[in-house]
Amino acid sequence: MKEGQDKIYYITGESKKTVENSPFVEGLKKKNLEVLYMTEAIDEYMMQQLKEFDGKKFVCITKSGLDIEENEEEKQSKEKLAEENKSLCEVMKDTLGDKVEKVEISTRVVNSPCCIVTGDQGWSANMERIMRAQALRNNQMSTYMVSKKTLEINPTHPIVIELRKKVAADKNDKTIKDLIWLLFETSLLSSGFNLDEPNSFSQRIHRMIKLGLSIDDVDDDIIDDELPDLDDAVDEETKMDDVD
Repeated sequence: MKEGQDKIYYITGESKKTVENSPFVEGLKKKNLEVLYMTEAIDEYMMQQLKEFDGKKFVCITKSGLDIEENEEEKQSKEKLAEENKSLCEVMKDTLGDKVEKVEISTRVVNSPCCIVTGDQGWSANMERIMRAQALRNNQMSTYMVSKKTLEINPTHPIVIELRKKVAADKNDKTIKDLIWLLFETSLLSSGFNLDEPNSFSQRIHRMIKLGLSIDDVDDDIIDDELPDLDDAVDEETKMDDVD
């Protein structure tokens, strides 16, 4: 590690290629911080017990609360970007619902538009993958241990910048929902998770392909029935009161 690095940052994954190309290491590489790649299944179990080595704390870079040292200029920039993207984060959270605990800007991604991080106490994406592969896994325990997910967006990425502009112009634009869900689902894949609904993902990809090829979709008014409108919800009882 370079002089002054007081933590041992690590990432677990299926292979060196998987972790090396993940969005999580981008911000640390930019700051010349060393990251320990842990690609054996036993590493996941070991790191649940091993908290520090030689007086240095282990920090998993795929979990929330990653503390990377920032100078004053970087802190001020982060606060400004957080304010500029507040509305976008709110719209993304409303669209994704309980799929994510929250949406916030990220300091760990540099080249990618976003990533999915998990809570400190829950399983990492790699641990979820390992447990899903267990022939005798306990489904009740799996449900209990699956961690809350946070979607972290890169506020300087061109995709996020353009999406922010579209939300500012019209947050109810029907293409915004598809774009948000596509970002979320591709982030799941790049962050090491499995898709719960791969068919819905493929349908969104097909709609984007049709859009790119300027093909009219006869079903373009049908996006996803399960996706909530972003308009302020009106209570049905209130509607009935108005009628009365």
